[in-house]
Amino acid sequence: MKQVKLSTRIIATLALLLVINISAIAQANYTIASGTELKITGGSSLHDWEMISKDAKGTAVFTMAGNTVNGAQSLRVNAEAESLKSGTRGLDNNAYKALKTGQHKQISFTLKELSGLAPNFTAKGDFTIAGVTKPASFPVKLTQNGSNLVFEGSYDTKLTNFSIDPPTALMGTVKTRDEVTISFKTIFQPTK
Repeated sequence: MKQVKLSTRIIATLALLLVINISAIAQANYTIASGTELKITGGSSLHDWEMISKDAKGTAVFTMAGNTVNGAQSLRVNAEAESLKSGTRGLDNNAYKALKTGQHKQISFTLKELSGLAPNFTAKGDFTIAGVTKPASFPVKLTQNGSNLVFEGSYDTKLTNFSIDPPTALMGTVKTRDEVTISFKTIFQPTK
């Protein structure tokens, strides 16, 4: 009889600890806030270039332990391909043609997994560029700024990985290099 009471107490204590632990880890919904920046940088036989978009949209569900972010259940960021601007109309038009923006309006990233310890994580997910989706894995930093969360990092890839022929200009005398870097600083605010 004593053993049954002791077993019942142990089970009740374990159940209580489990409930407390589950309630300490919560999920919070977020959307992209102003101040978000997506950037693609590369080079050519003539000069280096960058294209920036400040018009990204997206959502995320972050997991929180108390007031500290410790991961993400989901995250998706997308931007209109033609929101990328270099400041040079000719470069922009060549890029839009290479990105096939007439058929593929969006560039996106969908997170599949976030591993590591705050603030340094490894993001695994899918980039979709010019209608081609490719898996990616790269380091990211996830930090808190007041009630907002800042998700930032960069990923080195090649245009040809997304079936993009590197653009040329001036009858082929200026050639875009295949290697590009996609970098981002996305600011997420709590969903209201």
